[in-house]
Amino acid sequence: MTGKEKMEDYYDQQLKCLCRNVRPIDEDKKKASRDRWDGIAKPIGGLGLLEEMITKIAGITRQEDVCLERKGVVVFCADNGVVAEGVTQTDSSVTAVVTENFAKGTASVNRMASVAGADVIPVDMGVCGDVSEPGVRNCKIAGGTANLYKEPAMTREQALDGIHEGIRLAAEMKDMGYHILAVGEMGIGNTTTGSAVASVMLKEEPETVTGRGAGLSEKGLERKLQVIKEAIALHHPDNEDPLAVLAALGGFDIAGMCGLMLGGAIYHIPIVLDGMISVSAALLAQKLCPLVTDYLLASHVGREPACELGLKRLGLEPLIHGRLALGEGTGAVLLFPLLDMAEAVYRQNKTFEDIRIKAYERY
Repeated sequence: MTGKEKMEDYYDQQLKCLCRNVRPIDEDKKKASRDRWDGIAKPIGGLGLLEEMITKIAGITRQEDVCLERKGVVVFCADNGVVAEGVTQTDSSVTAVVTENFAKGTASVNRMASVAGADVIPVDMGVCGDVSEPGVRNCKIAGGTANLYKEPAMTREQALDGIHEGIRLAAEMKDMGYHILAVGEMGIGNTTTGSAVASVMLKEEPETVTGRGAGLSEKGLERKLQVIKEAIALHHPDNEDPLAVLAALGGFDIAGMCGLMLGGAIYHIPIVLDGMISVSAALLAQKLCPLVTDYLLASHVGREPACELGLKRLGLEPLIHGRLALGEGTGAVLLFPLLDMAEAVYRQNKTFEDIRIKAYERY
């Protein structure tokens, strides 16, 4: 075994060990939370999926007294070599510009997060060139992936590195006192990588899972589909080996998101998914650690076809149906104010006992 192979094996075994240590969410805390909801003076289940999400968070955090005061959206930024194949409207230079805008507070997700009371944490996982703006975390694996149309997007070691960076970020966010995290991404070409990963993980044809991304023409969509089909045929990754799928077809942003989701399960942090690219990362995370979906919340179902299909496979129900396709974590951030409102009812409303009337019964 070469030195490189030994390093890959070490990281692989370390990841498997971390995943084996993940435990189911606390069912006793979930029951206590559900009982608490049932005691609040309102129709049972009146807040629908929001009640279920608060109850799930109680199980994730092992705390019946749910607190969502400190919220963050971690935006993983990386470039993708497949852009060279004409699958996007813009070139890779846009990724660095928007990454720096996250740190400056001027991107779409920043505006929305400020309203939602959430911090934006931009992470350079693999942006081409240097990102010098203060506030961008440097977790760069490489300056963009290779062109998956011609060769694997990354090595297995790089895929593992990206996942471990995401896990480390989850630990850091936990230590900083964050109660809930959303995932976001930025990377020109990443609806191509995300669709390719989803196609393999869902065992669906590329035509079924692939959309227009940031607004491709009919001709552009045809080229995108051609590239995804031929890349899958070239690499033929086994969907039982999520690291092989990630290495062949994915991006460093997807690797980081996958790691953050695993880290959420390890460190008991609820993780809010955004759109299709984060769903593709979740499919990889689920294959690595089936219990990870217990720690995930679905915010919305986006325009890209793989989003709805992937959420169904994950067994997650989204709250928002808004035909969103912006990325950056914007859809995930939309969930925060809704959860805050549900939390206010959960923590502050009077109970049936307080107002001395007979409680509703759950049937």
